[in-house]
Amino acid sequence: MKNILLFLLFYGALLATPALAQERRVTGRVTQADDNNGIPGATIQVKGTTRGTQSDASGNYSISVPAQSNILVISFIGYASQEIIIGNQSVINVSLAGDTRSLNEVVVTGYGTQQRRDVTGSMATVKSADIANLPVQTFEQALQGRAPGVQVTQSSGKLGAGLQIRVRGAASISAGNEPLYVIDGIPITSQDIGTTTTEPYSPLADIDPNDIESIDILKDASASSIYGSRASNGVVLITTKRGKAGRTNVNIGYYTGISDPTRLRKFLNRDQYIELFSEAAKNEGLVPAEEFDGNGIDINSKDDVLWSEQAFRRGNINQLNFNVNGGTDKTQFYLSGSANKQLGIIKANEFQRNNLLLNLNHTASDRLSFGAKFAIARTINNKTPDDNDFANPVQLNALPPLQPVIDPTTGELNNRTLYYNALIEITDATNRATSYRSFGNLNGTLRLAKGLNFRSEFGYDLLNQQEEIYRTRRTESGSPSGFGYQNQIRALNWTTNNTLGYINTFGEHAIDALAGITYQEANTQDVNATGRGFPNDQFTKLASAARIVGGSSSETGYSILSYIARVNYRFRERYLLSLSGRIDGSSRFGASNRYGVFPAVSVGWLINEEGFLKGNQTLSLLKLRASYGLTGNSEIGNFSSRGLYSAIFYADQAGIRPTQLANPNLGWETSAQVDIGLEFGILRNRINGQIDVYSKDTRDLLLNRPLPGVNGFTTIAQNVGSLRNRGIEFSFTSQNTIKAFRWSTNFNISLNRNTVTKLNGQPIEPGSRFLGRVAVGEPLGYFYGKKFLGADPQNGDAIYEGPDGKPTNDYAAAALTKVGDPNPKFIAGVTNSFSYKGIDLSFLFQGVFGNDLYNVAGFYQSVSADYFDNQTVDQLNRWQKPGDITMVPQVRLYGANGSQPSSRWVQDGTFVRLKTASLGYTIPSTLLKKVYLQTARVYVTGLNLLTFTKYTGYDPEVNTQYASTSNQSANVTLGHDFYTPPQQRTITFGINIGF
Repeated sequence: MKNILLFLLFYGALLATPALAQERRVTGRVTQADDNNGIPGATIQVKGTTRGTQSDASGNYSISVPAQSNILVISFIGYASQEIIIGNQSVINVSLAGDTRSLNEVVVTGYGTQQRRDVTGSMATVKSADIANLPVQTFEQALQGRAPGVQVTQSSGKLGAGLQIRVRGAASISAGNEPLYVIDGIPITSQDIGTTTTEPYSPLADIDPNDIESIDILKDASASSIYGSRASNGVVLITTKRGKAGRTNVNIGYYTGISDPTRLRKFLNRDQYIELFSEAAKNEGLVPAEEFDGNGIDINSKDDVLWSEQAFRRGNINQLNFNVNGGTDKTQFYLSGSANKQLGIIKANEFQRNNLLLNLNHTASDRLSFGAKFAIARTINNKTPDDNDFANPVQLNALPPLQPVIDPTTGELNNRTLYYNALIEITDATNRATSYRSFGNLNGTLRLAKGLNFRSEFGYDLLNQQEEIYRTRRTESGSPSGFGYQNQIRALNWTTNNTLGYINTFGEHAIDALAGITYQEANTQDVNATGRGFPNDQFTKLASAARIVGGSSSETGYSILSYIARVNYRFRERYLLSLSGRIDGSSRFGASNRYGVFPAVSVGWLINEEGFLKGNQTLSLLKLRASYGLTGNSEIGNFSSRGLYSAIFYADQAGIRPTQLANPNLGWETSAQVDIGLEFGILRNRINGQIDVYSKDTRDLLLNRPLPGVNGFTTIAQNVGSLRNRGIEFSFTSQNTIKAFRWSTNFNISLNRNTVTKLNGQPIEPGSRFLGRVAVGEPLGYFYGKKFLGADPQNGDAIYEGPDGKPTNDYAAAALTKVGDPNPKFIAGVTNSFSYKGIDLSFLFQGVFGNDLYNVAGFYQSVSADYFDNQTVDQLNRWQKPGDITMVPQVRLYGANGSQPSSRWVQDGTFVRLKTASLGYTIPSTLLKKVYLQTARVYVTGLNLLTFTKYTGYDPEVNTQYASTSNQSANVTLGHDFYTPPQQRTITFGINIGF
């Protein structure tokens, strides 16, 4: 056996010797085509391998090429890359010309791809490099500040919390305003299906951002009308990574980091609390000691607890990911996996995700090709209670600093605090949502004739979610014998697309046509049960409950049958025309109005291809485009058009009763959008950008029209009302320096004005303490209430603006008026990227400007010591004597001095945030060869590092879900903040290596 092994080793060495000998070295110089100057830092890659190098300061390079390889790929930012056949050459000099990739880059459009030069619609693209290795749970977070016309607002610092995304503003009052999400051609479930909280969590957190190759956002009607009835809010096309022909590449990445709140608010300490509330009691003629004692607060307590900080902790994050990709000219594969675990900044809030993805592509012949994708994910989210729940840890800031965390008499968490001690919820309750999700896609393409292809694909999105709550007898809602809840949900969403595509060029004409049929069906089922009476807190499953006190099951679903068509035409390489349309039939709408038609037309003119500009060295791209089209919004209840009945019980007898009137004429909300855009490139596209001006008018808004209650129904869903969004978008990218030291900038700014133009009925108001309102002539969700003017300098009364514009201390007599607007005047983002000899640095500043925020929690925490809730430190600036000028009225315990709804808690929500920053170092390949690596990069990344704002709440990036139990309430209560936790500031350290 030993001799055999020696022989095999000797024979292998003989085989390896000529292979090594056949490797040859190629040298050369990379220069600029216009002046022949050397280009430092150009990338020289052996095609089909990960072997590569970079040119030196003079543009010279040297690379060892394997025997079986025969092509070099030379590239550099700002220049067009070249592929050179090596042959017998040992010296290869390359001259790179200005990059025309803004024209030749292939982008994903609805049901296909297109060269960017031929696109006549408005869209934004975010590449994988922009979102890779960011410590975020959902890829939408990585879009912030990167795409013009796209506003992304993270609702809170809770892990996996839902985000609010608005593409060119909100297009509806009562229907959904979120865009349609499509992964590799298949629409997916993007709305929270859970039941344990009213605040939405994002099911898009099941997707690993590192698996995404690109995100294309379709904004205008021309780009998105191919998705018809679901495109009014924009369409987000997500393309996952795929294998490429060549050697098998293995990449491994790992990062770890820590998180802290972006801000902690300052509340009164022990001495300040006693001072302020003693004064407040005296001002009302009360004895402070008696009032303290009556509310269970020991005024002689020596405790001084920072309750506002008890909810938070230092979080951490860890992620390990890998991918293996490669293949032959016929078959390519991409396999990836990741494990992500994060402890949130809010105690007991945790998030875990595990992912696997396999993408396969195979060319069976020159006529037939196949593709398949399978992805699975498991996500575990330990949730925190809703913002308005006393169990929400952030509400701990209401507790007086005189009350201890630990009860000295029991040695346990104090349950005799002014309000519920939410720390008990952290130790004695769980709310866990476990999701198992699978995405799949099978497709085949058959070439029927030259230029004519038939493509068929089937895709599915299967989401199984288990929700489980258990609260011990020590908790507020679990008392006296424990509380348990279980919910099982299954959401299946499947789609089939069958399309004919034709592409041909004849003479000066080029045509790209598509026609097809698509069908989508979605079904959601859930079953739940609630139990009480557990033997002890070690028994947490419903099987141990003495009483099943509740239980239900439900099923809902919808289907859409669609016919699609599109024709793109190009004449003389510069005149562009696109026609598209979709006919949608949806089960959600009335029998008399089930089908809708959504056409669009757009034109483009590549002015730089005209004779008077062609070859111009300064203006390398000038493209004018315009579009008009119709899109729809179908994001309403699945049965809003139907006459509904529900079960009713009396004793042990069951019956039914009508609960909703039918409306067979109920149809889509329709948005008519016109867009005019100009794209430009300067200095061989070292500077390029675009400007868009648009107007989007939405009509036939879906609203519940009030009815007289005499017939038992108070509302009916109808198509009434309209609103308008108008705006301007501007973005540009510049390669500022392209020598050894490289610096590039990407900037975008967007302005949108939203106005309600028609309502069939009275203005819409959520009531209670909210200020959001919908009325004709005003933006959606504007703040409407009484204008607070501060303290009366003479007597300390809260004063408001009266109907005559003069101050009044009579709240009832104060005028109702517009007191703010939660919609920003403009949003912006700017990214700067630098690199030098392997060192790279990039940072992104994101900004939201001109919007207002309404801190609803101010009713309790910044309200002149009206009750014993601890107060923010600004309440120390109260009125105390005649002549004092202040915005804080005299403190009056139980006196309601300025505690009614008003603009008192409306503030400027403008902010600028250092959203991301990354510093990395790519280790030279000459060093890596010694450890058998192809690539290696180490880096440090920061998220939400700095925030500049005048807003005094926890975080200016906020949109509470306190009242958002429906689409309408969410759209009306924009910009409300109610004990909403701040965002996380995260710093991670990571490494990526390639074999």
